[in-house]
Amino acid sequence: MNLESDSRIVMTLDAGGTSFRFAATRGGKAITETVVLPSNGDDLEKCTGNLIEGFTRVKAACPEPPVAISFAFPGPADYPLGIIGDLPNLPAFRGGVALGPMLEEKFGIPVYINNDGDLFVYGEAIAGFLPYVNGLLEKAGSPKRFRNLFGVTLGTGFGGGIVRDGKLYVGDNSMAGEVWLLRNKLAPQMNAEEGCCIRAVRRVYAAETGIPFADAPDPKALFDIGSGNAPGNREAALAGFRHLGEVAGDAMANSLTLLDGLAVIGGGVSGAWPLFLPTLVSELNSNYTGPDGSQFRRLSAAAFNLEDPAQLEIFLKGEARTIQVPRSDRTVAYDPLQRIGVGMSRLGTSEAVALGAYAFALNQLGE
Repeated sequence: MNLESDSRIVMTLDAGGTSFRFAATRGGKAITETVVLPSNGDDLEKCTGNLIEGFTRVKAACPEPPVAISFAFPGPADYPLGIIGDLPNLPAFRGGVALGPMLEEKFGIPVYINNDGDLFVYGEAIAGFLPYVNGLLEKAGSPKRFRNLFGVTLGTGFGGGIVRDGKLYVGDNSMAGEVWLLRNKLAPQMNAEEGCCIRAVRRVYAAETGIPFADAPDPKALFDIGSGNAPGNREAALAGFRHLGEVAGDAMANSLTLLDGLAVIGGGVSGAWPLFLPTLVSELNSNYTGPDGSQFRRLSAAAFNLEDPAQLEIFLKGEARTIQVPRSDRTVAYDPLQRIGVGMSRLGTSEAVALGAYAFALNQLGE
């Protein structure tokens, strides 16, 4: 998909629990100033009014009429129909609100709504992590290429998305990639999100230091403490991020067992990757123990931390060799190193979501 040369304009929205951020995109880049309005999630009339007002302002700033609206919005939702369900952070949407059809009637153009985790991974698959890794493989002279991308976002929650052979996979109920509902390895009675989000890191720090949860620093401060750049209990901060890495790694291992592809990480906590990514990848490469005490790999493929130069070098090189075809003079190239790579967003989470929303709309219009 050659987004840079596409002249069509799509209006986008970054929908948060407290604010809405509107813009327009052409050629994969923003072409208008961002319009910010409060979400008013507890008042449906004000909320939908601000949605219309925001897109109206952006449309007026566009050099040409936009061809579609495309954005991420929290679920649960019937995304293909544009109907938003019962949202905990936006209580005004309880009972189901036909948001997409409302905007289509108001602006007279198609409206596409998706989950932010899905659009994050879609953006990274089009112009971020997936082409970045394939480009490194090509430069290294490796014949290996990847077509599938799994991704997670670590922040207020734990989101996920899947791109298979260049197409966004959303599932029959618009609920594919709901990694937050996987089991929490370290607290099996809970879901994975409670072990690998902002509050999880703060909760571990509070428990390790004996302070109330409300007094625990935010993740940026905890990263500074864990990195030794700010005063505080460094070991407790490191424990919080290792906890996140182990739970997220376990959830990603379950997902990658089924998907078999590269994995990209984004979200508000992703900037602290030096403190959790080694633990996460170690979890991917951990072992199961059989009834007889023997051990075997958690994943069939070896997982590599692509932010680590030494691991990246091994990943790119592989174990390429030439083998003889039995009963023949012919030889074939063979690389027995089955591998997947894990790394951080190359676009930035918000940029990847916006690009994914833009690309999704153009793809749907093309179809």
